[in-house]
Amino acid sequence: MTNINYEEWEPVIGLEIHAQLDTKTKMFSRAPNRYGDEPNTNISIADTGQPGALPVINGEAVKKAVMFGLAIDADIALTSQFDRKSYFYPDNPRNFQITQFEFPIVRGGVIEADVDGKTKRFDIHHAHLEDDTGMLKHFSKFTGIDYNRAGAPLIEIVSMPCMRSPGDAVAYAMALRSVMQYVGTSNCNMDEGSMRIDVNISVRKKGEKGLRTKVEIKNMNSFSNMAQAIESEFIRQVALYVNNPDTPHNEVVHQSTCRFDLETKQTVVMRVKETADDYRYFPEPDLPPLVLTKEYIEEIKHNIPELPHERYKRYVKKLKIGEYSATLLINDKALSDEYEEALKHTTNARSLCNWLTVEFVGRIKESGKSLSEFGIKAKNVADLVNLIESEVITGRIAKQVADDMVQNPSLTPEEIVKANPNYQPIKDAKVVEDIIDKVLAANPSSIEDFHGGKDRAFNYLVGQVMKETKGKASPDMVKEMIKAKIGDQ
Repeated sequence: MTNINYEEWEPVIGLEIHAQLDTKTKMFSRAPNRYGDEPNTNISIADTGQPGALPVINGEAVKKAVMFGLAIDADIALTSQFDRKSYFYPDNPRNFQITQFEFPIVRGGVIEADVDGKTKRFDIHHAHLEDDTGMLKHFSKFTGIDYNRAGAPLIEIVSMPCMRSPGDAVAYAMALRSVMQYVGTSNCNMDEGSMRIDVNISVRKKGEKGLRTKVEIKNMNSFSNMAQAIESEFIRQVALYVNNPDTPHNEVVHQSTCRFDLETKQTVVMRVKETADDYRYFPEPDLPPLVLTKEYIEEIKHNIPELPHERYKRYVKKLKIGEYSATLLINDKALSDEYEEALKHTTNARSLCNWLTVEFVGRIKESGKSLSEFGIKAKNVADLVNLIESEVITGRIAKQVADDMVQNPSLTPEEIVKANPNYQPIKDAKVVEDIIDKVLAANPSSIEDFHGGKDRAFNYLVGQVMKETKGKASPDMVKEMIKAKIGDQ
């Protein structure tokens, strides 16, 4: 086999993201749109393709599609149309899907995302409304079908082939998920299947302008799996081209559909890709064109909330939060909303960010719950920060208070501190001075090292004093008093 220099090649990636819309009912029926109910209980005659059943467009699904389109600065079609897409699978009881092929509701748009510290803009081709299929459930000796999801409203967002790495694809998908969550289009819960991603990928030599044959990887249900699948397919396609240099490109890589094998971490070709002709699209005869007014679109536009990338820029530029921490916040809308609530009660935005994203998230991570779901109020986290700022408690005591807040979420930090004598700080300078004298007497070599220019020695002395006081002395007071006694280097 030929030695391969993968650095000479680049992937060309586009994503098709299917997001289930947060509506009470399905796309074309009044059946409940709800996850987790008993199989085949949330169905109607329209969902199961009964003769004579007619679809009716869900107005709330249309509104959410428009909200998403406005959030990505896309063009909203005043007139769009539904089509029939024919295909014959058991999870599709009508034997056709109602979708938008020729005239989608959303055209264009841009998603901004940060990749390796740089903001990139990813172009969207279009987004269209459609309904979902049922779910096949495989058992040891048979396969069952749950039609609860059949007819659920979907928005499919089709990007341009504008990504050049797995990192680009993950950043784009995460940013798009955040936009949908922030505007309330979809909860995008990948574990529940309310967000699923199909990856289209081809490869080419760097500097090459045209596009080669693409392969589709179906149903990515996590960002990490998607990144691995892209890397695997990139390697597979490059190897095919390098090992068949004299064969026409379209005969080396065939347009096909793959799946990603989680055990082998390899993409596996399942079938030759269908074309649009195979689906026999034609206008849906039971639905009229979907007509919107400019006034309707403007009304929705006025209610678009702050979007994640705007919030990210505010965090970094105005609140001076680090880029990594800001990214953690905006990618978790529930956490970011809790941060916003807590900001109303404290002025130290950076310290608050650290306590939320590191201390409290770390303490409740195993529960799988958000802070509010766990029962800890955002205001209480802000109050804990304020107790540190006002030197009522030290940072070390604050960590113990945080442990107690997790054990007793209903208690405020003030109540916890007041009830525990061990959390009362030492404010008597004479008591602190006696402890400092004891530590200095026991560590003459550290004093010599400090005078010799070793900053670590000073920090060691401070640490020993804090240890003796069980974290109840003010670190600033301790530092000043030690410097006064041994001299400032």
